Formats: sequence, structure tokens, C-alpha cells
Amino acid sequence: RGMADAPRWTFLSNHSHVLICVAKDPEVRVAEIARRVGIGERAVHRILGELEEAGYLTRRREGRRNVYTVHLDRPLRHPLEAAHRIAEVFGPLTGDDR
Repeated sequence: RGMADAPRWTFLSNHSHVLICVAKDPEVRVAEIARRVGIGERAVHRILGELEEAGYLTRRREGRRNVYTVHLDRPLRHPLEAAHRIAEVFGPLTGDDR
């Protein structure tokens, strides 16, 4: 499905989409995340920084690339979902049902 065919809204946010990309492929490059999600690289950098700052992922350098670890044990952020862990929602979407 191309960007012209992309829906105007989705049930998950760009933060969710970035987190899913990283959870599926911990060595994914920013440019590839941007392509998959349909946002700019600057937005991906901002979102990765926010997710890292909030403790939802960690980033480590291996040679010339970043490798990410997603922390699926963290709670969802909104008060309506705060009693649930990231894994409950994202586990099935990432293939990681911890």
C-alpha cells in the first residue's frame, strides 16, 4: 500500500508504529523506520528519543549503527490503559508475547 493509499487515521500512533518497527527489527535504520511508518526521519529521531527518555527502549551503538532493545514490560502511558503492559498490546504485533 503506497502513501497515496494510506488511511487518514489509524488506531495506533506514530510512536506505536516506531516501537513496533524497532521491536520487530532491533537493528532497523532510521530511514527504514521512516519509510515503513510514513513519516520523516526527523520525526523518527524525535520519537526514538522520547521513547528512550520514557524508558520504553534503550539504544546502544554497535559499530556504525544503533541497536535497540524494547522494554515490553513497561506500562502503557494513558491512565485508561496504565494497568496494562506494552507486551499485552504490542506482543502480538511484534511476535513477542512475553
